[in-house]
Amino acid sequence: MDTMTLWHLTGWQFAALAFAALLVGFSKTAVSGANTVSLAIFAAVLPARASTGILLPVLIAGDVLAVLTYRRHAHWPTLWRLFPAVAVGVVVGTLFLVWADDAIVRTSIGVILLFMAGVTVWRRRRDAANAAAADSAAAGRPDGSASRAGRVKARSYGVLGGFTTMVANAGGPVMSMYLLSAGFRKLGFLGTSAFFFLIVNVSKLPFSAGLGLIDGRSLLLDAVLVVFVVPGALLGKWAVTRINQRLFERLVIAATIVGGLQLLLA
Repeated sequence: MDTMTLWHLTGWQFAALAFAALLVGFSKTAVSGANTVSLAIFAAVLPARASTGILLPVLIAGDVLAVLTYRRHAHWPTLWRLFPAVAVGVVVGTLFLVWADDAIVRTSIGVILLFMAGVTVWRRRRDAANAAAADSAAAGRPDGSASRAGRVKARSYGVLGGFTTMVANAGGPVMSMYLLSAGFRKLGFLGTSAFFFLIVNVSKLPFSAGLGLIDGRSLLLDAVLVVFVVPGALLGKWAVTRINQRLFERLVIAATIVGGLQLLLA
């Protein structure tokens, strides 16, 4: 694998990766989608393709902490609707990685993220006047997700989420847009996404290893970086109780837009 060991990093490079790992922890327990910034940092410091394999175990560490924090708030019917479509997306993403170069990957994911952010903003403005929809979502459960339109939307976002998480670990913003559009409140959003990404990211390990994106050198670097995920998660847990729902949604959408632009401009 074309990557760097811990011993080849400069002090500034290691500091950047440590900050990115801290941001992973924060994003998993506070503002999902913010870890697209971590993705950009890893890709800037490390070889772009190899960075996805190094980042994956760091993300899984954040997922474990998020599950421990929000496990009571997961909405399993939503998860079961998503998983089959996500599996399709992961397989397509794996095939895509076989031939796509870094530039194609970055551009594709950036366009998808910006498109999803735009669709979500439009949908939420359209639904803002519907008080009944807001009331039905107050318990942290999706509104109307069992309808035919809801199932189609879940499958569409599921395939895109599986594809983006496989090729660039960028599934967070896609799924954030889905959960927001489905009407999840903060705790339901965080609990559902925590289990979703723990299961999906663990399932990606054999694919990433098979592509040569994970090896002994990358895992050594991961073992050091995981230490920084914990304070980030604790900071996120402290911050999320101080963020109201409207601000939470705006931060998630803003993080998605920033991540998409970073990928396009990289």
